This record gives sequence, C-alpha cells and structure tokens, in this order.
Amino acid sequence: MYFNYNQEISNQDSFNISTLDRAFRYGDGLFETIRYSNNRLNFFEKHYFRLMASMRILRMEIPMSFTPEFIEEEILKTLTANGLDTSSARVRFQVCRKAGGKYTPITNDVDFLIQTEALDHTVFELNEDGLNLDVFKDYYKQKSLLSNLKLSSCTIYTLASIYKKENNLDDLILLNDEKHIAEAISSNLFIRKGKQVFTPALSEGCVRGVIREKVIEILEKSDFEIIESKISPFEVQKADELFLTNTIKGIQWVGQFKKKSFEPSLCIELVDKLNAHSALV
Repeated sequence: MYFNYNQEISNQDSFNISTLDRAFRYGDGLFETIRYSNNRLNFFEKHYFRLMASMRILRMEIPMSFTPEFIEEEILKTLTANGLDTSSARVRFQVCRKAGGKYTPITNDVDFLIQTEALDHTVFELNEDGLNLDVFKDYYKQKSLLSNLKLSSCTIYTLASIYKKENNLDDLILLNDEKHIAEAISSNLFIRKGKQVFTPALSEGCVRGVIREKVIEILEKSDFEIIESKISPFEVQKADELFLTNTIKGIQWVGQFKKKSFEPSLCIELVDKLNAHSALV
C-alpha cells in the first residue's frame, strides 16, 4: 500500500513518524473521508470547503497551494499509485500541524497525509439487514464548534466502538452533555415521524456531515418536512423510521433500537436520489 505524504508517494512499510509529530503527541489535526467512485470524488466541493473551514477554526495556516485542483490531483496521484484510479475507494485526507512545541506549537504550518482503501461497491447500497442500535452512556460529547469537526482526537468514538463490539451491537447513539442525541459513532442520525424528518442540529454537537447536508437538501425539495432540533433518546421509541448517514455507506436503515423495530421506507427512496446526486457532483 502506498500513501502520499506532502506530495511524496511512499511505501507504508518504509514510513517513520517523528516522536515530535503533533498528531501523534496531541491529536493536533483533522481529516476528511471522501468516497471515490465512477472516476470522481463524490461531493468533493463540499468536502473541500469543510476542510478549509475546519483548518481555519483550528488556526492552521492554509498553504497557498491548497486549491481544489491541487488536492484533487494529489488524491488521484495516490489512487493511481495504489491501482485504484479505476475502482471505488475510500480516501482519507489528513492534515496536522507541523512537529514541534508542546501544547503551544512552534508553527501553524501543516503537513498532509493521503491514504486510500478499496471499496466493494461503486454506488451506495442500502443494507439488507437493519442495524441494531443502543445508547452509549459512559461518556458524553461536549457541545461546541469543535464538535462539528472531524478531529484526529477520537477518544469517545473509540470507547463507544469498544462498547459496541463487547455488546454485539452494530452502532451506538452518542449523547451530548445535555443528554440529547448528538450522532452515532461514525454517522449522523435521522428520525422519521410520518411526513416529518428530524436530525440533531449542529448546535447539538454532531459532526457537520457531508451526506447529512445532502440528505437535508434532498428532503427540502420533497414532500417531507426536515427539522434540525434537540432530540431526546426517548423520541426514538416514537419514530416510524430511523436511519444513519455517512460518506462511505451513504444511508443505513436501523432495524432495532432497544425493543422498538423499524422497517425501511424513506431510506429506499433516499438511496436512489443520493446515487443520482453523486453521479452528477
């Protein structure tokens, strides 16, 4: 497997990370996960602008070279090196502040790392079996502007994933510090009640998901009313449908939450529309 570190293609086996690396020492970085299929980076413009906004929030110095064309070219170079330029792939574009300093960095300049991984499907496919979910209550996600970013520090997601594995679950609902729903482990969450669809507002501490944004755009042009709000985990028991969204899997329907069962309905329609959008953007 080959990766791209600051424009240099290298073999993973020969890469050595510095002990002063700030992502390693402090989690001082962020990343974008982008889906590549049909010879294009899906929703790349949205990913690019989210990356730029996130770097500004973290007070990173954005290189003049970080144009959409430059980043796309470096990603395609990495895909080609791994023989994935004609396949479907997951792309991870990570940015971290350059090594040096303790909590106070000596510079706000950045390094970047691009990694790629093959995917099985060219288009988004709805899961055949509904996911089994519960609530993660060991730790809560704080509500702040940083909560909307895809940060390199992922402690709460790691602990939730361990709990998920230990309890034979497919995913978990994460709560914020007011015990309202924030998101799932690696996805945003949507609840349908009749012709209304609810999702946690960004102020509730969820990641600003690209597919979340696309689904909201699709629903705003449909017969459904989309509402971004505070959501209690008890509201899930009253829902008609529950589904998750993320960049790689698109939409996943939830079949079981505690003792409540769900069937996919709106999910099926949304997958088709999301595929149509990803083929154009």
